[in-house]
Amino acid sequence: MTPNDPHTRRQLPPISRPVDPARVEELLAAEWARFTAETPESGVHNKQAGESLPLGVTSSFQHWDPYPISIVSARGAWLTDVDGRRLLDLSMGFGAMLVGHLNPVVVERVTEALTHTGTLFVTPSPQATDVAERFKRRFGLDMLRFTNSGTESLMYAIRAARAYTNRKAVVKIEGGYHGGYDPLQVSVKPELHEIGPADAPTPQVPFDVEAGTVHVVAYNDLDQLNRVLTEHGPDIACLVIEPVIENLSIVLPDEGYLAAVRQACDDHGVVLIFDEVKTGLTAGPAGAAQRLEVKPDLITLAKSIGGGLPLAAFGGTREVMEVVVDGRMAHFGTYNGNPLVMAAAQAVDEICTPEALERAEAINVRAMDAIDEIIAEHELPAHTVGFGVKGCVTWSAEPVRNYRDYKATDFRMAELSWLWGVNRGILTPPGLDEQWLVSLAHTDEDMDHLVSHFRELAEALRA
Repeated sequence: MTPNDPHTRRQLPPISRPVDPARVEELLAAEWARFTAETPESGVHNKQAGESLPLGVTSSFQHWDPYPISIVSARGAWLTDVDGRRLLDLSMGFGAMLVGHLNPVVVERVTEALTHTGTLFVTPSPQATDVAERFKRRFGLDMLRFTNSGTESLMYAIRAARAYTNRKAVVKIEGGYHGGYDPLQVSVKPELHEIGPADAPTPQVPFDVEAGTVHVVAYNDLDQLNRVLTEHGPDIACLVIEPVIENLSIVLPDEGYLAAVRQACDDHGVVLIFDEVKTGLTAGPAGAAQRLEVKPDLITLAKSIGGGLPLAAFGGTREVMEVVVDGRMAHFGTYNGNPLVMAAAQAVDEICTPEALERAEAINVRAMDAIDEIIAEHELPAHTVGFGVKGCVTWSAEPVRNYRDYKATDFRMAELSWLWGVNRGILTPPGLDEQWLVSLAHTDEDMDHLVSHFRELAEALRA
């Protein structure tokens, strides 16, 4: 078995045996009944919201059947819903709330901007320059530009790569999600019958998408990547990849994989783009690229850098970013680098010290170690995976190395595990991805809730 990158964590069970599917269905039925009984006001609110908001939500991922939980307030690591229940937030905006809800330093800086600085100048400002210099140092970038979302950053990174190479085609990873830009909507969690054989994936393009030329390859498969680059290299502008995939639970790179990807891109003159929208500071104080010791040409950032405000960026080598300087690619945005989000970014940069992130990661590792013991004790067909302050339980006894492996995991068990937590005051993201995030506001005592409820689930499964 190919080992995972040594800067990441995966713990497989020493022994496992199947879980009775009938028992899973029995528990699922009971948990869904409990959910609707204990969250009536969320149901009422979703019905009301659906009259003005499609699905009753502001972003489609927020919806689940029969209805999602509606939140009225948050502080630190905890949420309060419309039914008055307190929930431990282990979603934390996929990393956007890395420093915790209503972090006092962020609140202080943003309040200062609101009351004394201003919210929008649409001019150059010392605040934006200061944050750019901070991020340049922290993430090892020569130059960067601010945007307002991960989607924007990926769009402009691809356009920069096209302008730099004078090529148009894009390579992306099968199953990967990178926001709403058309080329990156290809093969995002597609159905297996739509995407051909595992060793030669067929791109799946939604009807509403105008993707251009997009080649799809499996993660952790260098043969596929080299074949595509050899056949189509003169037309390929860039490869877009999450260094660690974080929309399929957490999928880790094999040892040496990313370094080989870097070399392959160099060999064919292809711009390597690391999508660090979800990793960024959650991977460590300088992001995933530096932790994994592979330097891409461009990096996209969002979520963790903004303290809960809408801030994103793209940047990289001076050679590629010069396309903005000399006009080969125009980059615009009214709200880019506005003083409100710059105030939050300054606070985040000061709060997210190596020591603070190390403490949060240690809490995450201790929680995963405790869950590993429960998995081993009950011989569950599951394992933990971690990267930085993020962790997950993957419902498979075998490692997940790519999208096809992910599709072979036990999704009914994943649904039960997620719902079991929701009904006991623990909110992780919907979508059967079973991923959590330990923010700077979380404590060992908070994570003990996750561990204890996981133990209760294991006992119920084996009862």
